[in-house]
Amino acid sequence: MNSNIITYLACICFIFIIGRIFIVPIKKILKLILNSVLGGIVIYVINLVGANFGFHIGLNIINSIIIGVLGLPGAVCLVVVKLLVGS
Repeated sequence: MNSNIITYLACICFIFIIGRIFIVPIKKILKLILNSVLGGIVIYVINLVGANFGFHIGLNIINSIIIGVLGLPGAVCLVVVKLLVGS
């Protein structure tokens, strides 16, 4: 009976350790996904405002991730690059 209790405790500890190892990357991936969605919303708002001036940034996954990773400076960077390239 003592070996059963020790086995159960060892399994619980093992599951806890494995969970701790994998939870950190999952949190980072979920944060990147959330920020990318917010980046897509920012691009959409820029396109709504820019429609009055004939300005448009493509809404794609690369631009969304750039804004998701860099935040507001990423949005400014995309606007500046678009203005410099001018196409």
